[in-house]
Amino acid sequence: MTNVSETEFLNRLLEVVYKLSNIVKTQSPRFKTKWDEYLKPFDENPHIVRQIPLDKNRFLNDIDYRINVLKTVEQATVDGFYSTKTLLKTLYSSYFNSELFKKDFSEEDQQILKYLIAKEILGNLIQYNKLDHESVPLKYNIIGRNYTLIKLQGLADFEILESLNKLNIKNIELIDVNNLMKEIEEDGIVNMEKKGEHNFFTLNKELTLTTEGKNLYSQLLQPLVDWPTLFFRSFYNIRELNVTIDKNATFHDYLQKILLKTATQGFSPTNYVFKNLVKYYEKIKEEAN
Repeated sequence: MTNVSETEFLNRLLEVVYKLSNIVKTQSPRFKTKWDEYLKPFDENPHIVRQIPLDKNRFLNDIDYRINVLKTVEQATVDGFYSTKTLLKTLYSSYFNSELFKKDFSEEDQQILKYLIAKEILGNLIQYNKLDHESVPLKYNIIGRNYTLIKLQGLADFEILESLNKLNIKNIELIDVNNLMKEIEEDGIVNMEKKGEHNFFTLNKELTLTTEGKNLYSQLLQPLVDWPTLFFRSFYNIRELNVTIDKNATFHDYLQKILLKTATQGFSPTNYVFKNLVKYYEKIKEEAN
């Protein structure tokens, strides 16, 4: 890998910030528009990702301005997390209990949707799921996380417990897993059979909506449900910063340590990088004074 000078790095950083600014410019209004069309009665002010105003020349030449922009980016990374949390909490705590939901979807589709949406969001965003276990009831989370494996090969209760432990879900035991799986079986989603000491679960019913339910879902909910995955995969990807910094750069070791995190996509590494780039440029400013 070619060594990158301090100036070259700053130019790369500018391009990444510009990219993130553009993502927010299109994605934030899209989320808000779709929200207002359907979920506004449940929350008039969902958490929205803030805009990242950017003057390219000032970013390159004014360290105070640069620090402020990087702080805004760091705050926007947190916003993305809370926009997703707002969506899940609103769906599972309010919408699914509402007359609107019952009016728009048949009973059969209502039950499937609670599992399907967990699969579409939590199944795709494992990093997010490690940080948020509260927004979605655990039985839907279990299917969201394990649906594909249960469908393809079936899973034993202890394997489901292991998958929950990987999500940092504490204070859950095998008996809790089996109680939750019993509820899921009663919903008709899985079959349970005894294999030795353990219960083994296979898929009984695919998470497929009726034709009418599918059409309504694609109009009313799918744009919102797809949003977190699209946003996370584009916004929390800053691999362009995964470079080796020239040894002569100011605070070389400190910067290089920050940039190691850029090799991994996701909320936590991206948030870490911008939080620490703020500190990096604050150190440079302090040094200059």
